[in-house]
Amino acid sequence: AQPDYSALVNPFIGTGGHGHTYPGATLPFAMVQLSPDTRIDGSWDGCGGYHYSDSVIYGFSHTHLSGTGCSDYGDIMLMPFTGVFDTGKKIQSKFSHTNEKASPGFYSVKLDDSNVQVELTSTLRSGFHKYSFPQGSNANILLDLTHRDQVLASEIHIVDSTHVQGYRRSSAWSKNQIVYFALEFSKPFSNIKGEIDSLLLDGMNSGKIFNAKKILCAFHFKTSGNEAIYVKVGISAVSETNALLNLTTEIPGWDFEKVKSDARAMWNKELSKIEVSGGSKEQQTIFYTALYHCMVVPNLFTDVDGKYRGMDQKIHQADGFQQYTVFSLWDTFRAEHPLLSLIDRKRTLDFIKTFLNQYDQGGLLPVWELSSYETECMIGYHAVPVIVDAYVNGIRGFDESKALDAMLKSATSKSRYGLGAYMQHAGLDINDEPESVSRTLEYSYDDWCIAKYAGLQVRNEESKAFYQRAQYWKNSFDPSTRFMRPKKNSAWLSPFDPYQVNNHFT
Repeated sequence: AQPDYSALVNPFIGTGGHGHTYPGATLPFAMVQLSPDTRIDGSWDGCGGYHYSDSVIYGFSHTHLSGTGCSDYGDIMLMPFTGVFDTGKKIQSKFSHTNEKASPGFYSVKLDDSNVQVELTSTLRSGFHKYSFPQGSNANILLDLTHRDQVLASEIHIVDSTHVQGYRRSSAWSKNQIVYFALEFSKPFSNIKGEIDSLLLDGMNSGKIFNAKKILCAFHFKTSGNEAIYVKVGISAVSETNALLNLTTEIPGWDFEKVKSDARAMWNKELSKIEVSGGSKEQQTIFYTALYHCMVVPNLFTDVDGKYRGMDQKIHQADGFQQYTVFSLWDTFRAEHPLLSLIDRKRTLDFIKTFLNQYDQGGLLPVWELSSYETECMIGYHAVPVIVDAYVNGIRGFDESKALDAMLKSATSKSRYGLGAYMQHAGLDINDEPESVSRTLEYSYDDWCIAKYAGLQVRNEESKAFYQRAQYWKNSFDPSTRFMRPKKNSAWLSPFDPYQVNNHFT
């Protein structure tokens, strides 16, 4: 029997301190991250939507970032509650960690204010909610399309008494992120109350479509006994039709326990790629939780029919591969991607094909891509070492010539990232660009990778030129102090204190 590696994962690791992780239900590299939201302001420690020090939950949304230093996502939030919907009151509930559980692909919590038991699981592109309401309660489920980020536009379509569709377009770290959704309840709702901008809803409104920047809808259900209401939500970056297709393909029925069991089995398969022995139970838990966190990003961006939204905001068709998103390459090129090039070669090939599509659609290889938007965050052009590391590890099947052309374009784009000055001065001066020392070092490393790859492609002229560029780091090395050191007007910046935190380093 296969070991239960999931039992050695603790999704709460990283949710405290400055870890910026989330504890909710997701699958390996999935589109959906269904998790509780305890932060509504997008603060530093709330980047993942949840912080272990909090005691209030506002709802459960379907997209979350893990480990990032900026906040985004938190799309399509649901929240069960009892009582009457008050348009002037924020729906929320206190909770206790003693009534909270999390494991790969599953999350549960008891909401103290309403005595509702929440259980969550997911597939690749859909979330599955189970809300157990107390006996005799006034049961409601809130759909909140306003949560956290600035809403640019949103829509809700009350298809019938069990189906709701719509979309939300928002601006945060990604300045133009769009998520379509298709939602299905396990039983018909009996009424709707809510806010559509300044319009107050009170009635069924079946067949109605509302477009607004503020959409809050509370769906009321008549329940008996300790009744559970299930909600399935499919999402897509392509269309409402595709969100529904994702949902009906991945969760055709209402067997919550089967979806939960399938999620655990998928995680066990992924986590089994590395087997460890020895040490303490705590050390093994730390190891497998770290491996788990390596497998929650990047995120699938392709629907079940192969469609995805490109960097040009047009809809494209993936043929024989999956398109991905959320490439925090400055964070991941050093260690995570080299690991994945060893234990996840097929997906690494798909990452490279994704990079080349993003180059075709946006003009450059990604630097920090989020939901088909280039955030321009952090330094370097680190898609380059990801491609080269995979190539020298024997991964093939992508357009090798186009890859080199894309690398050269990203490394010679004079109007961006200080590269014009870098090429002109053989390194960066503090007058050229902030973080001049770190940029020089990382550009030099990326240039060495280009030289290596160009040589393997027998493009010797480019290889020679980039081996020369790769030596620019030496212009930041001060032999007298044996430190990398900033320069001003081509002279060492003085005084120099290697312990000082300043804007010359990243």
